[in-house]
Amino acid sequence: MLIDARNSALLVVDVQGRLVPAIAGWQSLLDQVIWLIRVARRMDIPVLACEQYPQGLGPTHPAVVEELPVGCTAAKLHFSAVAGACHGLGEAGGPAQYVVCGMETHVCVMQTVIELLELGKKVFVVEEAVGSRRESDKALALARMRAAGASIVSREMVAFEWLRRADSELFREISRNFLR
Repeated sequence: MLIDARNSALLVVDVQGRLVPAIAGWQSLLDQVIWLIRVARRMDIPVLACEQYPQGLGPTHPAVVEELPVGCTAAKLHFSAVAGACHGLGEAGGPAQYVVCGMETHVCVMQTVIELLELGKKVFVVEEAVGSRRESDKALALARMRAAGASIVSREMVAFEWLRRADSELFREISRNFLR
């Protein structure tokens, strides 16, 4: 199954300032998350974000906040954004597909992904846009999510599937600004 731009959303999980420096390869993760947000926004894909216990872990990283649509961030205490009822994720309706990025891969990302799958959603986890403090935890979580039914994808797979065709001005703009 391909990612459908008309029926998907980008979900940014817990990219919070106090935790970011502890994540393996954190600068690359930030760059990938920001790239995905920019592409999604340019293509009018809904962008949702959540924060795990912001009183303790702080707000979303400022570089990410700059790119997020106003009012798209919800706080949660559950590790899963579904269990935390962020953006009504556990309710009927909403997009059939979610493209997921963020941290930590083996905790909040994985629990969110598995619960989205249990709701019958199709989930695409962007490998280079998720991170954990330890690479081994990230690898284990990616394997577990794949086994549960999530598709593990790259950021370019997401962009090209959202676009689907090369014969539009939107493709030329995305190609020129994001795919070079």
